[in-house]
Amino acid sequence: MVLATVDKMFYTWAGPFSVAAQDSHAGRIPVDCVRANELCAAEPSCSSCYRTLRQCVAGRDRNTMLANRECQAALEVLQESPLYDCHCKRGMKKELQCLQIYWSIHLGLTAGEGFYEASPYEPVTSRLSDIFRLASIVSGMDQAANSKSNHCLDAAKACNLNDNCKRLRSSYISTCNKEMSATERCNRRKCHKALRQFFDRVPSEYTYRLLFCSCKDQACAERRRQTIVPNCSYEEKEKPNCLDLRSQCRSDPLCRSRLADFHTNCQAIVQPLTQCPGDNYQACLGSYTGLIGFDMTPNYIDSSAASLIVSPSCSCRGSGNMEEECERFLKDFTENPCLRNAIQAFGNGTDLTLSPKTPPLPPITLLPKTEISPLPHDASDSVTVYNTSAITTCTSIQRLLTTDLMPEQKTFVDSKGSATRHSVTGTLFALPFLLMKVAL
Repeated sequence: MVLATVDKMFYTWAGPFSVAAQDSHAGRIPVDCVRANELCAAEPSCSSCYRTLRQCVAGRDRNTMLANRECQAALEVLQESPLYDCHCKRGMKKELQCLQIYWSIHLGLTAGEGFYEASPYEPVTSRLSDIFRLASIVSGMDQAANSKSNHCLDAAKACNLNDNCKRLRSSYISTCNKEMSATERCNRRKCHKALRQFFDRVPSEYTYRLLFCSCKDQACAERRRQTIVPNCSYEEKEKPNCLDLRSQCRSDPLCRSRLADFHTNCQAIVQPLTQCPGDNYQACLGSYTGLIGFDMTPNYIDSSAASLIVSPSCSCRGSGNMEEECERFLKDFTENPCLRNAIQAFGNGTDLTLSPKTPPLPPITLLPKTEISPLPHDASDSVTVYNTSAITTCTSIQRLLTTDLMPEQKTFVDSKGSATRHSVTGTLFALPFLLMKVAL
């Protein structure tokens, strides 16, 4: 009985998935990372440790820096701050700043890159049924009712009747079709920017109809494929390797966040209804749309009306011993039943709402906070109490870490990082509990 208790205590304090850690944040409402940063800046102890951690993850050898005691001590303190579970909102005013703050914390929670990363965005609560209702109001009819209609053409007509949709669509079509020179067919960077503006600023009842309209013939399917002007925004003379493209995407905090959001909301799971996390088609389609206008821009691979295969413009040629991982990454687009079902559902005008008895089942979760030693609390004070010894360490170590800081680096990314994960304080607490177990 005593040994079992010691085992349980050891797991709670040193294990990578701490139940106690999850409970410690249960009563706190997450805020966006810009606001969390402001709250941290107002607390000297938090501010000092945040500066230390930023230096740790921005160093030339990030994994080595994170392994040292000072960086771990800074991370322990920050796990008690609002920065730990902060989030961002897609399209928010300071989205880039918010995402940079998010990754500066969460790149410290894992050593290197995992195959999947948790989304920094707040969860999607809307459903496809909401989009259908608005789309039917816009079009004046139920698009699923008229089987002979060219739904993709109808979607373009509906967009032209809305000033904002028409203006931004005309803008990206013009930008993406503007030839630069005999050797440069367009300015892809400007094309991607114009596409992002369109899909971020135009409501989904217009953009979804353009992207996911159902087709019964090749002409319709080709119009759908041409929606994003693929000869500029998508197609390559020579397709890059998908893992190289992923590394390139993860070097940018916006692209990294959109890719993580796609994996969070579209990762196929074994679930009887939709095979989507939380049975939410809307979340998956929104995440897919969020990738358009970035290095990882996806599109339909052909103009077959019967095929709904989408993919980024990349291949697994030249993957070497990473071919299996590359194929797995690519299949999250080309052979993803969640994504395929979501596209079909929108095209057919159907949606499966979540049963009250079936709770959402997100496949990707944040690593829970690793517990640190209990600190005295005043029951009447709700302000977080920080470990003062760790705070002192945060302040004193910053000068030593400065030589490894890269001031010009705007994102805190190591694309060659290991895929292993560190428990921040697991090793720190393991020894005394093991000794207790042996003594008993």
